[in-house]
Amino acid sequence: MHPLVALLLAGAAQVDVTPTWWPVIVNCFMLERQASSVASPIYAKAVVLTRGDVKTAMVVVDSCMMPRELIDAAKRIAFEKTGIPVERQMISATHTHMAPAAMTCLGSRADAKYAAWLPGKIAEAIVAANARLKPARVGSFAVEDGEHTFVRQFFYRSDKKLVDPFGVRSVHANMHPGYENPDMTMQTGPKDAMLTVLAVQGVDGTPIALVANYAMHYFNSKPISSDYFGEFAAQFSARIGAPRDYVAMLSQGVSGDLMWMDYARPLMKDLTIEGYVKGLVDSAEKAYRSVRYEAKPVLKMLEVEEAFERRVPDAARLEWARKMMADMAGRAPKNQPEVYAREQLDVEREPVRKLKLQVMQVGELALAAWPNEVFSISGLKLRERTGFRWLMNVTLANGAEGYIPPTELHPFGGYTTWAAKSAGLEVGAEARIVSRLAAMLDGLKPARRLTAPPKGYWGMEELSGRVDVVVSGLKAFAVPGKVGRAMYLSGGSVTLADRRKTYALEFWMWPALTTRQWTPVRIEQTRKARQVFVDGKLVSEGEPLAEMRVVEGFEGAVDEVRLWTK
Repeated sequence: MHPLVALLLAGAAQVDVTPTWWPVIVNCFMLERQASSVASPIYAKAVVLTRGDVKTAMVVVDSCMMPRELIDAAKRIAFEKTGIPVERQMISATHTHMAPAAMTCLGSRADAKYAAWLPGKIAEAIVAANARLKPARVGSFAVEDGEHTFVRQFFYRSDKKLVDPFGVRSVHANMHPGYENPDMTMQTGPKDAMLTVLAVQGVDGTPIALVANYAMHYFNSKPISSDYFGEFAAQFSARIGAPRDYVAMLSQGVSGDLMWMDYARPLMKDLTIEGYVKGLVDSAEKAYRSVRYEAKPVLKMLEVEEAFERRVPDAARLEWARKMMADMAGRAPKNQPEVYAREQLDVEREPVRKLKLQVMQVGELALAAWPNEVFSISGLKLRERTGFRWLMNVTLANGAEGYIPPTELHPFGGYTTWAAKSAGLEVGAEARIVSRLAAMLDGLKPARRLTAPPKGYWGMEELSGRVDVVVSGLKAFAVPGKVGRAMYLSGGSVTLADRRKTYALEFWMWPALTTRQWTPVRIEQTRKARQVFVDGKLVSEGEPLAEMRVVEGFEGAVDEVRLWTK
């Protein structure tokens, strides 16, 4: 390979994708809205990287979400004009809820004119970035920022469950419960607070682009607006004194269950979007200043396509939906039940969807592209399994196939589990996607081997359970714990697979229906008796059990289980 060809070439550009006609439809709330003005312009931003015979494009669009069909159209146009293979183009949405509707979503139609116009504008950004290719170098870094994103979904007390759109009291876990709601118990999972950056500069040190990633849904503003994603780009560019043609973009991370509100505390008053973004830019600058650049990075990209079934409604649900649609007589939905009635028929008409999954390597950084709204626990699972120094989870990429909560959260209900185009994939979709992306990342670079925890200790740090701990009933892994993460139960039991007759167990429990305080528990069993101590006091004793039962019929969290056999 010629020395010059072996060097990295990079180019970046952005194209204004703000509509020039009014009004336009705005989606991604329960019902349809319209906008007739611009609060801030919206863009399609592209970075093209090429080294040797590999050329890639990364694009971030200020859109709530875009269907695969629209994105595929943009990729075909870009391929015809640049030669970048469609399978080496990664196009994602920021998830601003203040952009024109590029696809149907719940009670909102797509804006047909905008959806037809957008693919050409996205391709235009790729073409412009490709035209600016020049010798460059890249580097990446990540920092933890837990002050700007919080889990927005909480478990509700089992006696305080909510009613779903189908008239069933099934909602045991709900988004946005309100600040310090006494009916909620604790968060349903962990948060991914990693802010990751990929910095691109010319070989002379001139800044070219920044691809950042953070898991926070959206802040809120007036349509049409790029929300905090655009504000981040503006503030960061100003902070580093970037040239006018610099392109800064913030992609959406695993924020399916995350938001800026901390519902476990009182309302944060007087927080503006500018003030929020300033704190985020502080973290991004810290990561940016730590980047070490390389001019000959490994550049690879893989893509697979897999078919996933949707959860098609049963006959009774379809009958309910058809009756409600008949009563609506062709008008738009006005409430949640009407929205989900229409969604049932849409899911039945298309029971299978084909998803595009991608992974990419740029030096020490790996990127995983998910065409979904992804819970933080899923991104953490993937990060735990990869051997790369940094992993950037880019969501709503190459399509928008709805929420994919982990399997164990499906029985808890909530709108991320109600069958619809926005949450309709098979129950096991999350596990399948995590496994497939992990295998693809292994194809880029072998995964590191993780050391198993010591025998007799279960820290409950696992993100998807263990074979030596038997759990029954409703459960969720990796909720906030006494130490690190814990496991949440609702009326279930935890039993160790070990069958010893004489032992001592110690663990922490967080009762959701009483004290809501972490409390130490010790269970001592001999061949003749079993005693239970809570906070050092004997609370029960009786006959020994054949199994090592940690808790049973319990609602709350369990953490840090230790076993002694002598």
